[in-house]
Amino acid sequence: MSDIKVYGIPGSPFLRSVEIALREKDLPYELCAMAPQETKQPEHLARHPFGRIPAFEHDGFTIYETQAIIRYLEDLLPAPSLVPESAEARARMNQVIGIIEWYFFPKAAAPIAFNRIIGPRLLGLPSDEAAIAEAMPMARTCFEVIDGILGAKPYLTGDSVSIADIMLAAQLDLFSECAEGRELIEGTSNLPAWLKRMKARPSFAATEPPQFLKETALAA
Repeated sequence: MSDIKVYGIPGSPFLRSVEIALREKDLPYELCAMAPQETKQPEHLARHPFGRIPAFEHDGFTIYETQAIIRYLEDLLPAPSLVPESAEARARMNQVIGIIEWYFFPKAAAPIAFNRIIGPRLLGLPSDEAAIAEAMPMARTCFEVIDGILGAKPYLTGDSVSIADIMLAAQLDLFSECAEGRELIEGTSNLPAWLKRMKARPSFAATEPPQFLKETALAA
């Protein structure tokens, strides 16, 4: 396997999702750790014109966007698979990914985390309680829906880990840094045991960032 490089800010759930996928597939890689201010520099913009993370290189091929990278890894090395076999399970996986990317992160996790962690701890700003309150209904809906999709299954699409499990677990582990995040997770029937199961996986434990890096990544 040719050299794989992953660029990103340690602590970011998007970067961590890619790292977890790489470790699930036992693919060696080089983590090119970045500081938040580097994402808008010309060198990184050449990799990711939107100035976000992660960015990925493999044997001269470059790509960005978390799920695109993980799906590339799946095509590169199909076993162990991170995509379920049945059409129904694959559709459910894609549905959960859509919930994460369109509703949970931008409309719930990001505003709550900014006002509970980034602003107060890193920027010296007071929490905007109105913004948190505005985001909570969407957060509750996301947790209720995903908890229902999970049900009594070990993982979101059945008996094995999928891309959806990896992306959601990376997000919820970081979101649990907020009191609201912990409350929402603990208020569900199925997600606490699922998150504990995910955190026990070697790929998850191996990518656990130090606490100060989690906070820095939230500011990126």
